[in-house]
Amino acid sequence: MFRSLFLTLGLACLPAVVGAQPIPDNLVRAEVLPGWQDRDGTRMTALHVTLADGWKTYWRSPGDAGIPPEFDWANSQNVASVQFIWPTPDVFSTNGMRTIGYHKELVLPIRVTPRDPSRPVVLNAHIEMGVCSDICVPTFVDINNTLQGTGSHDPRITDALAHGPVSGRTGGISRLSCSVTPIADGMRVTARFDMPPQGRHEIVVMEPGNADIWASEARVARHGRSIIATSDMVGPSGAPFALDRGAINLTVLGGPRAVELQGCPAG
Repeated sequence: MFRSLFLTLGLACLPAVVGAQPIPDNLVRAEVLPGWQDRDGTRMTALHVTLADGWKTYWRSPGDAGIPPEFDWANSQNVASVQFIWPTPDVFSTNGMRTIGYHKELVLPIRVTPRDPSRPVVLNAHIEMGVCSDICVPTFVDINNTLQGTGSHDPRITDALAHGPVSGRTGGISRLSCSVTPIADGMRVTARFDMPPQGRHEIVVMEPGNADIWASEARVARHGRSIIATSDMVGPSGAPFALDRGAINLTVLGGPRAVELQGCPAG
């Protein structure tokens, strides 16, 4: 059985701003693409989101003005792990603020590892995502799907996978090192690495690997082949803290595909 995805819009924040821009009836259309089962027993599926003209949704690290998506899979059955393969996002500038995400459409591949590959996978998930134009609408998506059988390859999923990130080695990153220094309310992380130019507007996103830690938009400078990126990270205590270097994720945007690195060793 393959049930449809149910979507509702959270409108509690709209009365003060709704007069500025009407909310289209077809703001968001969403479905789960059933995908296929690989030989190792993992299942490749995808969340397919279609947005009204002029609206966008966000990447996992959306920038200071964006709304990060949140996924709750707690009520799923026969699921050992869930991995997202985020396609390379676009970078937007609105009123001088930078956000990162997708306009018009998002196909987000999801690799599901079953506890028992011989049994069906029941996906029960609650997803919260921001959908924005001149205003933002909080959107809540509930998935209740059963995936079974071998399925078949879907070109929409394979195309999204082809636009996923490449490794630092493939992207030409070398000589990576990070320095970490205390600041009044947290830690300052400075990453240094060599990399071929990725385009006119290179952006480095530094994710601490802990949802409780806020990371500022990285300041980026290039000197020849070398890039220096600096981000301030603030934890719940509002004071310096022990930072797990191995959990830091670096993503470089600006080229045709995102380049990702996990971990930032000391120099």
